[in-house]
Amino acid sequence: MNRRRFVKQTSLATSALILSKYTSVWGNEKTFPIVRTPEHKRKFKSKAVEKVIAEIKSNIGNKEIAWLFENCFPNTLDTTVDFSMVSGKPDTYVITGDIDAMWLRDSSAQVWPYLPLCKEDEELKQMIKGLIHRQTKCILKDPYANAFYKDETKQSEWKSDDTKMQPGIHERKWEIDSLCYPIRLAHGYWKATGDTSPFDVQWVEAMKLVVITFRDQQRFNGKGPYSFMRKTECATDTVPLSGYGYPAKPNGLICSMFRPSDDATVYPYLIPSNIFAFTAMGHLMEITLAAKIDFPHVDAREISKMTNRAFNAEGIISTKHNGDIYAYEINGYGSCNLMDDANVPSLLSIAYLNPGFATEPVYINTRKFVLSPENPFFFSGKAGEGIGGPHVGMDMIWPISIIMRGLTSTDDAEIKKCLDTLQKTHAGKGFMHESFHKDDPSNFTRTWFAWANTLFGEFVWKVYREKPHLLN
Repeated sequence: MNRRRFVKQTSLATSALILSKYTSVWGNEKTFPIVRTPEHKRKFKSKAVEKVIAEIKSNIGNKEIAWLFENCFPNTLDTTVDFSMVSGKPDTYVITGDIDAMWLRDSSAQVWPYLPLCKEDEELKQMIKGLIHRQTKCILKDPYANAFYKDETKQSEWKSDDTKMQPGIHERKWEIDSLCYPIRLAHGYWKATGDTSPFDVQWVEAMKLVVITFRDQQRFNGKGPYSFMRKTECATDTVPLSGYGYPAKPNGLICSMFRPSDDATVYPYLIPSNIFAFTAMGHLMEITLAAKIDFPHVDAREISKMTNRAFNAEGIISTKHNGDIYAYEINGYGSCNLMDDANVPSLLSIAYLNPGFATEPVYINTRKFVLSPENPFFFSGKAGEGIGGPHVGMDMIWPISIIMRGLTSTDDAEIKKCLDTLQKTHAGKGFMHESFHKDDPSNFTRTWFAWANTLFGEFVWKVYREKPHLLN
């Protein structure tokens, strides 16, 4: 089902009652309700993950953050992983949470924080290796699809979309990041384990298809094979002009018809996703060269160079209050969209996906812009402040944006502010949500959103390793 349909609202009084009902005070100690999935119902178990949970619970003074970490960090494993062996190879299907489908983006991000633990947990390593195999199959099936079913005969509720839908595909929204995230995961897995066995013949063919798809969507030779239209009352769920989007002047950037929010772009050149593609091509070349894989490195290198040159030449806009910043979207004709969206890749997350950008003046200026009222989707209210987006409407802050703000910060006060906001906006549930209202955290969307949960765990674990005093 479409994500925007999952809206859960609870009164603030009810949320307070939920938490107070299960919270008792013994001296200065608080105990919190058990909301994590019972052990016998967990989809996948990792001794290494449980060891980290136990360590953080024992060693940090903020017991509510420890409780949130215990619930959120393993949420992907507890609730979304379907692992099996297929033809002698591990195969892992990872749903996003409350929708029974696997997004290439979400599934990659959901398991990412577990990569450092693979060396001490062979079963965890096999699970992630299985996801790389599953994503390879998905890309070979259709590089333009963003979400898939495990059952390759299953028909989607979106089967009537005017695009080349096939059984086994949940949704066919072309998003650059859908092909970048599997490369990021493969590269991260290789760096963490040294294992090149997932990079077999099928994986190489899938990566060649990624390069071809990026080439086609640079649109130097016409509009390419992809178009998309949907009968809908929601403008962000369909693509104008016969499904090809508004015109874009070819300049080396890659057209993306949809954002990582699954909302349609306004202008086809989505800058954060093109920066991600630049990064992904570098990672792909690094893997294939190190593993001595026969691969069209020239094409990957050319895409990397062209996107880098173009987003620096045309994606940087001079602004009155923030100086030179990255635009969110451009069209190559001089038009630009100055905003940011909470979903990753975002402008805020550029330095998370590629740490090399963290000290660049344009990124620093951009970060200031997106975390200010100059960004039309930056909301501030009684409950907190953060970035949202069109997907669930105005005044709805996404915890992912608050987490990303913390992950891309080195400032103690800013990191602590992010932790405090996340701690007080879970509405007594013990988990992160897709979004919450800026003035009322009990007005939220999605009770089960594994990406946000696991990303929160990644954030807390990073703070624990680098700035543990902020957790006391």
